[in-house]
Order: sequence, then structure tokens, then C-alpha cells
Amino acid sequence: MAEKALEVKSLTKNIKNKVIVKDVSFSIEKGEIFGLLGPNGAGKTTIIRMIMSLIGRTDGSVIVNGYNLDTHFKESMSEMGAIVENPEFYKYMSGYKNLKHYANMATNEISEKKIEEVIRLVGLEKAVKQKVKTYSLGMRQRLGVAQALLHEPSLLVLDEPTNGLDPQGIREFRNYLRSLTKEGISVLVSSHLLSEMQLMCDRFAIIEDGSLVHISSIDLLNNQEELLQAVTFEVSDPAKAMELLKQHATGAEITESTDEQISLTVDKETTAKINRVLVENGIDVYRISVKATTLEDRFLELTGKDKQEVEDNAFIN
Repeated sequence: MAEKALEVKSLTKNIKNKVIVKDVSFSIEKGEIFGLLGPNGAGKTTIIRMIMSLIGRTDGSVIVNGYNLDTHFKESMSEMGAIVENPEFYKYMSGYKNLKHYANMATNEISEKKIEEVIRLVGLEKAVKQKVKTYSLGMRQRLGVAQALLHEPSLLVLDEPTNGLDPQGIREFRNYLRSLTKEGISVLVSSHLLSEMQLMCDRFAIIEDGSLVHISSIDLLNNQEELLQAVTFEVSDPAKAMELLKQHATGAEITESTDEQISLTVDKETTAKINRVLVENGIDVYRISVKATTLEDRFLELTGKDKQEVEDNAFIN
């Protein structure tokens, strides 16, 4: 039994003299949602297409649930299900008939029980007998996931799966992915919707200009004890507070100072120390505001992207 759902090693793609993807390596644990993040054109879709053998690799290897894509192509491909673009179906047929049609074309027999199982897993029991032309985009996405799961893959690969979904549809889709991981299925998902990926993923990798520039866990990002925080103190005497900070918080980075408040970048322990020093020296602390580090903050820090550019990209379909 393989320990990893997916291992990507030194994945590289050159087209003529241009490097599209350069020496990308990462792995995905079983039952994990792993995100590929980056702006449009960063190389996310190229990486996914190489993993799925939709395009060739210049260099590197792909191992799916222990099977090397080069030496055990059939076995490794059978371990993957994917939605690389918006799923297409016969719109005049019901969701059930579309799944049945796909099952009939599969290499291995897919039982009626399995079809019913995936329908239930993606929450389409009430709509599966309706024609696909009546489905919302979110329902078609779920039907696409059901189709991708019919042959019981260990890894589900999704490229920008929430494109075009409204906030409610995105939330529902996120919940469906979480239910899949409870069944032991791993998920590789690419997106440029940073706030959504922070809610969806267990770990993430940031891709920029075809290179992997950072890989980390969402838990670490959310753990304020491990990260610096943007902290604002609203105090009675900012000028005196500034003098005390210079004496007692030499490692703190002061980012802003006004007639009412002081903003710093500090860790959790230093925040408590500053508060204690201010109070002990007769300064009233009216409010302490903490801005948690977000995935967008980390993305901006690592890629140097302009904040407005990231916000604009977040709404490109």
C-alpha cells in the first residue's frame, strides 16, 4: 500500500526555448486536499495536464498511489479521476443516464450500486433523474465529480473547479470535497481564488512563472502563535507609547503611528508584553486589534504581486 496519493518529482515542461514549468516537486497525503495556487498563466494547468498525461513532460516523474506513470501507465491512470475543464454532458439526458452511459463505456464493469453510491456522495439524489439542461452550474460540477469517481480513483484532480459558481455553490462544492476526503479520497485542486482555497485546502503550493515558490499547511498559516501578526494598539498617549516601544519591543516593526493608535508587526508573546508595559507605565489601552495573516497576505509576500492585481484576478473566470 502506497503511503502517498501522489508524488510529483522535478516536473518540467519546455516548449521550444521557453520554460513553462521548471523542476516542480510536491506530494499529496491520502485523504488530503492539496491546492495549487497562482495567478492565471503561472503554470498550474500545465502541471495538472502533465500529471493527467494530457500533454507530455520534458522531464520529471509522476507516481500515483505507488504506480509510476511511465512504467505502469494503465494502473496509474486508473487511480485518477479528473475535471480539467467544465464538465460536459448530454443535456437532453438525465444526470443518471449520463452516468450510466459513462459506466457502460468504462473498461472495468461499474455496478448499479456504485452509481447510486457516487450520486449519494455528491448529494444529487433528488436531481439525478432530471435532465442535465435543467441543472445549475454547481449541479453540473457535482455531476462531473460523480462521473470522475465512478471508477473508484484514489486521487481526484480538479482544475479551477469553482469557476462560475456563486458563493453558495462554492460553499456547497467545498463541503462535498470534504466529504470525499472522509472516504479516503485525496484531492488536487488548482485555483486563483485565494480566500476560498484557504477554507478548502489542508496544504497549498504557490506557483509563480512555472516554479514552485512556497509550500505549507493551512494550519500553520492559521496558527497565530507561529506567525507574525499585524497588531494595532489604540492608546491614550501614542507619543509616550512610542518611546516605551523603542525601549521594550526592539524587535517589533512599527508600520503606522497616528494621534490615536500604533500599528506593529509582532508575534503573540510580544503583543502581550507590549500591553503589559503600556499599562504598567500609566497608558490606557482602549483596544487591541489583530489582523490574522491570510493566504492572500502570504501570496503577496512571496510573489510580490500588487494587491489590486490579485483582487482583480480573483474574479476572472
